[in-house]
Amino acid sequence: MLASVLIIVFSLVLLVYWFRYSCILLLRNASEQTATAPDTANGFKFAEVQQRLKNEAELDPLWRSLDRDFRMISYLLQHAPGLGLQSFEDRLLVWDYEVMQAWYRFTRLIAPLQARRALAEMASVLGVLAQKIGEQAALRGQA
Repeated sequence: MLASVLIIVFSLVLLVYWFRYSCILLLRNASEQTATAPDTANGFKFAEVQQRLKNEAELDPLWRSLDRDFRMISYLLQHAPGLGLQSFEDRLLVWDYEVMQAWYRFTRLIAPLQARRALAEMASVLGVLAQKIGEQAALRGQA
């Protein structure tokens, strides 16, 4: 019985570690690729939020701005033909956004530095997703 519980706990810890490591690698890889790509913000506020995170004391307005961007991106992904999430990595980034959103809500009052990091990662995820949407829309426009 104890061995089963330990195996389950250890497996869950490894799953969480794999998830976080995979998301960090995806974001790092995407940030290297988008460093040379043109900006595709087009009305989104995630780039502005990334800049304001350095100086802004109040985090809730930044979170609301990111949440609005996420809802717009989600709407586009669900309703625009051909702009759906094509890969498992894209879905993993959406899950990462949702996990970081929960982490922000949990830490915003007790650990502001962790909440700020969660917002920064959420903004990075939105940047990657918006870049992918822009690339897919450009490809569909050329076809």
